[in-house]
Amino acid sequence: MTLQKSFSEWSTLAASATVNGQCFIDGQYRQAVEEQVFDKISPVDGRVIASIARCTTPDVDTAVACARRVFEAGTWSRMAPGQRKRILIAFAELIEKHSAELALLETLDMGKPISNAINVDIPGAANAIRWSAEAIDKVYGEIAPTPQDQLGLITREAVGVVAVVVPWNFPLLMASWKLGPALATGNSVILKPSERSPMTAIRVAQLASEAGIPDGVFNVLPGYGHEAGSALSLHMDVDAIAFTGSTAIAKALMIASGRSNLKRVWTEAGGKSPNIVFADAPDLKAAAVSAASAIAYNQGQVCVAGSRLLIERSAKAEFMEHLQAALEPWAPSHPLDPATQLGALVDQQHLAQVRGFIDTGIREGARLVQGGETGIAGVDGCYLKPALFDGVDNAMTIAQAEIFGPVLSVIAFDTAEEAVAIANDTPYGLAAAVWTRDLSKAHRVAKSIRAGSVWVNQYSAGDMTAPFGGFKQSGNGRDRSLHSFDKYTELKSTWIKL
Repeated sequence: MTLQKSFSEWSTLAASATVNGQCFIDGQYRQAVEEQVFDKISPVDGRVIASIARCTTPDVDTAVACARRVFEAGTWSRMAPGQRKRILIAFAELIEKHSAELALLETLDMGKPISNAINVDIPGAANAIRWSAEAIDKVYGEIAPTPQDQLGLITREAVGVVAVVVPWNFPLLMASWKLGPALATGNSVILKPSERSPMTAIRVAQLASEAGIPDGVFNVLPGYGHEAGSALSLHMDVDAIAFTGSTAIAKALMIASGRSNLKRVWTEAGGKSPNIVFADAPDLKAAAVSAASAIAYNQGQVCVAGSRLLIERSAKAEFMEHLQAALEPWAPSHPLDPATQLGALVDQQHLAQVRGFIDTGIREGARLVQGGETGIAGVDGCYLKPALFDGVDNAMTIAQAEIFGPVLSVIAFDTAEEAVAIANDTPYGLAAAVWTRDLSKAHRVAKSIRAGSVWVNQYSAGDMTAPFGGFKQSGNGRDRSLHSFDKYTELKSTWIKL
């Protein structure tokens, strides 16, 4: 998809945009039961852009009862897979048809550059829905190797009512990675978007209905995590939760599962990904350009952000020159300008948290080489220039904590074994990258790193054909690929006496 609107055109659309802030239950928009709302403040310019329904336990109870009723009725759960496929493809097509509207909502909601929203996030969301739809009538059961007088059938069934709880950094894309397989396999879904970016979730609910998804199958409950999210996690009639977000919340969801009905909890949580550059990298300048993008893209608000740059000491001086030059163009600018690469952080609270980590890095002895300044001229938004730290020890806070902002820590190493030890020395294991000409070394290092994704001579590659998720405290389960279907189905063994 090619971005064709100008800064002026996007600004005009933003000024006249109307936002529906209601929840969506049983095929209809409605106010929250207790009629509470909260203001949605845009990080782009600090203005209130919407009044959003603040869903609480009564809304969760209503949505779960509705989702359970339609699941048991079989309207969607027992529909032929080929028919579900056709409806979900229609849903994907409607997302594409409304891409400009949805991209604008994403940018106003959480501050990402409009060029990213319309060229990456919205097409990616549509593709994720379409990919799962296309796959569902091509997934077969199994027959066990039984004795001659037995027939053993192994089949998959939808798990039931699934709560999908998603983060604010890629609001519709992360939701679609889960909505696609959850809906394709016949579940009823309750989507709980982050209170920081609920607007596209609310809008696509109507598109799902227009596509033909039956009432009650797809519901959207905006609200706070400690209210709507907690109520979903403790609900006795929610069968599974698919979550992307912080490790702390992932742990809380698993505890809630144990306190309630042992619902399945699938988590994609935090990361502190090492980007390892050896002196024999094919192109140090290209590696530096990639490293800059790996920490600055989406304002560093990326679970796989390359926030730890591990550089072989013998190449460090040259690499740092390339890296500083590569980071310089990543200056914050107005997100509605198509030329903008780096927009706003999600809100003032998060901006203050990221600035706090920068202050901590300085206090603990790391050297701030460049960046860290806040704000842009003429706009009252949440802007931060990427911060580059040198002289970082891996035990420092900025090397251990998931900052979730454009803050890069540079750590030197001397041997491959030392690089691997540093790379694995965090609670996380989401992703990593290795840059080297030596194919054998690339394989050895990649195999030794405890992470769900390892990229070689590139950063953040992959598509819907490959699973995505983490080791250790980065979570369990996988999004994308046919492996994602495992989260939303139960295996059943049926033995027939012949």
